[in-house]
Amino acid sequence: MKTIQKIVFFSLFLFAFKIYGQDYPLGPDSQKQAGVPEGKLSKHFWHSPSYDNYREYYVYVPAQYTGKEPAALMIFQDGHAYVDSWKTPVVFDNLIHQGQMPVTIGLFITPGHQTEELPENRFRASNRANEYDEMDDRYVSMLLNEIIPELEKNYRISEDRKMHAICGLSSGAICAFTAAWQRPDYFHKVLSHIGSFTNIRGGHDYPFLIRKSAKKDIKIFMQDGSNDLNNIYGDWYISNLQMASALKFKDYELKTEWGIGGHDGKHGTAILPESLVWLWSDVVEKN
Repeated sequence: MKTIQKIVFFSLFLFAFKIYGQDYPLGPDSQKQAGVPEGKLSKHFWHSPSYDNYREYYVYVPAQYTGKEPAALMIFQDGHAYVDSWKTPVVFDNLIHQGQMPVTIGLFITPGHQTEELPENRFRASNRANEYDEMDDRYVSMLLNEIIPELEKNYRISEDRKMHAICGLSSGAICAFTAAWQRPDYFHKVLSHIGSFTNIRGGHDYPFLIRKSAKKDIKIFMQDGSNDLNNIYGDWYISNLQMASALKFKDYELKTEWGIGGHDGKHGTAILPESLVWLWSDVVEKN
């Protein structure tokens, strides 16, 4: 009897362990490796004329960048999180060193705030919803007309749209998709983590827009978990499944990873290296 009780207890422990999304350990590509050249990360402050607000952004430049050849570009919304807890610069270092990614400059942007004194929690920036959850071209225009030209003053960026990727989590993920949807002439690749394709600002309409619209040349990786949010704005997991279904219906180049996590970055962080390898695989294969 005691043996049966132990088995039941252990099974319940494993179930609870998975439910709370804690079974997503980081692999070696998310950790610093001996002999891998480290890129440089710099922090900047920006006043946006189009929004009349303020934000920080970080620029990652890989050690392999010399300026002789143009680099790929990948932009991250909620960039503070991707720099810190997601360990993205370390992942870039490892994958670029392995030849699994092109030489890629990372642009990590925080959401805009109405004053120069930014909130300690950058997710609480006053203009985050206005920038990330809207489905128009205002935010991507800010990227293309303000911040990317500022970046290009110091670095050579490839003009090939297949060398441009954009990423985000939660509202930052729908923002990334909107940027590519509005400007597929510039952004080819999208990485979406726990995307808010829900009715915050009409994002729940995307599956229907995708089905009704002409296919756009966008390559997208989507991640979410079955214990994601479920509130007045919608069910995040179901919304992501509906997005994936619509993208498959229109034969988009798509890869999905569904787990059992909640509205956090545990799963996405753990699979970030393999997500990036898949996203850039078409470019690496050509080289």
